[in-house]
Amino acid sequence: MFESLRPFRWKDTLRDARAGLALAAMNIPQVLGYTRIAGMPVVTGLYTLLAPLAAFAVLGSSRYLVVSADSATAAILSGGLAGMAPMASPQWVTLAGYVALLTGAFLLLGRLLRMGFIADFLSQTVLIGFLTGVGFQVGIAVMGETLGLPVHSHSTLGQLLEVLHQLHNLHLPVLLVSAAVMGLVVTFKALWPRLPGALIAVAGTTAASAAWNLSAHGVPTIGAVAGGLPHAHLRLLPWSQIAQLLPIAGSCAIMVVTQSAATARAYALRHEQRLDENRDLIGLSVANLASALSGSFVVNGSPTQTAMVETAGGTSQKSQLVTALLVAGVLLFLTPTLRYLPQNVLGVLVLLVAIHLVDVRGLRALHRESPAECAVALITAAAVVGIGVEAGILLAMALSLLRIVRHSYRPHTGVIHLENGNAWRAAPVSAGEVTEPGLVLYRFGSALFYANANRFAEELLLLSGTQHAETQLHNTPGRQPPRVLWLIVDAEAITQIDYSAARVIAQLNLQLSKNGMVLGFARMSPDALSDFQRHHLAECTPALRLFDRLHDVVSEFRACQPPPA
Repeated sequence: MFESLRPFRWKDTLRDARAGLALAAMNIPQVLGYTRIAGMPVVTGLYTLLAPLAAFAVLGSSRYLVVSADSATAAILSGGLAGMAPMASPQWVTLAGYVALLTGAFLLLGRLLRMGFIADFLSQTVLIGFLTGVGFQVGIAVMGETLGLPVHSHSTLGQLLEVLHQLHNLHLPVLLVSAAVMGLVVTFKALWPRLPGALIAVAGTTAASAAWNLSAHGVPTIGAVAGGLPHAHLRLLPWSQIAQLLPIAGSCAIMVVTQSAATARAYALRHEQRLDENRDLIGLSVANLASALSGSFVVNGSPTQTAMVETAGGTSQKSQLVTALLVAGVLLFLTPTLRYLPQNVLGVLVLLVAIHLVDVRGLRALHRESPAECAVALITAAAVVGIGVEAGILLAMALSLLRIVRHSYRPHTGVIHLENGNAWRAAPVSAGEVTEPGLVLYRFGSALFYANANRFAEELLLLSGTQHAETQLHNTPGRQPPRVLWLIVDAEAITQIDYSAARVIAQLNLQLSKNGMVLGFARMSPDALSDFQRHHLAECTPALRLFDRLHDVVSEFRACQPPPA
């Protein structure tokens, strides 16, 4: 407990307090907007910034992740509950509470099954693309609100098209307020980065709205917000109705695990911090339980809100606890003034965070160093924008796994040469390539399994000079490769041999032995050697040769050769 809050240093605590103040200023109007997506009463958005935020701060390991209302899970919730009750009704609130409760149970089950490993499949390449995609998605989502244009589509591309088709209907007062807020926040960030520019912008526009009655001039405000702290209530539902909520909760849990893991991992890598994904699952589980018991809805690790903390200079979950205290104060004393806050101010603040999420520098570095990985990042970003965060993350994980499979399917191979009696170098595999006359040291750079076993056999047959349909294609016309006596595999990188590969090795040994050749392995790892014995390769006839070192292979081979005439 409290790991994400330590160490307690006054210097960092004061900086975290300022970040918590800025997070509250930006996040309060944002979570109020998420209640519209979820179909919940407006005040329940503020409830997600109380008990859930504090629960994760106490039990989670991520120092940056902000756990509260989120657009992705809000959309899943509203879509799943559609038709089961009227939106924002007491029955709807009860159903949403049970979805949060069941989501917490699924997350706890995920912790028991140690599902935190999912984050291990999110490479830095994927995370750059994920956060960039989220930046575009969120920026497009709030573009209409920022410009004062009505947007009804739920898809990112649909929202963009609606905004573009309505540009001729721009409302000047809304545009002026948005431009003023953006200019103020950018100016404060450039000239006085220690001051909470977002908070000043929110306070200033709220005061201006109240004084000049901006709503009468066509600048919409967020309207009345109920005050007071939440109280625990969750009335009983019949089991048949709870069963209907299980698929919705399961979808929310998948979203929470993937999005929270991706976000927490991205910021842990960026700041070189330790992350315990399984402990985060406990924090997320208890946060959703707290949300259910306080009359709110599913909470999630939010990329945009986490970016807010980092942008404001926060370094630990102390920022989030400060935000929770400020929200409690707002609920008790300031809800009457929130009604004057212009809606487009929220859009501007979120748009600025979205711009910060687009990692142009990271994409440039990827393109410079690894164009293929840059393509994966761009595909991930496009998937998040085009088909949503959940599907985008799953596609990104699939692409990462396919890259791993491809590397294993076509690993680096080569023929090893000894230079100056000591240094080793590898040459590409080709017909006639030998380490020295009569000897081939062949390196295979991956675990040996069913998918790459045929390539392993084909390259060894090619090096052996054995003539068959496949190797004829590789042989250089008119070139007769020297006779090979020993084919020894450098197995240092072979960590595993499965059943199919073992059968290929046994068959290959028979085929080579018929041509008077010796097949062997050098530098086998303990795991590979265990597989070697388990699959009875040690019992092959003729016996497969095993060596500890490559130098041992060369020495013994030379000792077995007759002296030159």
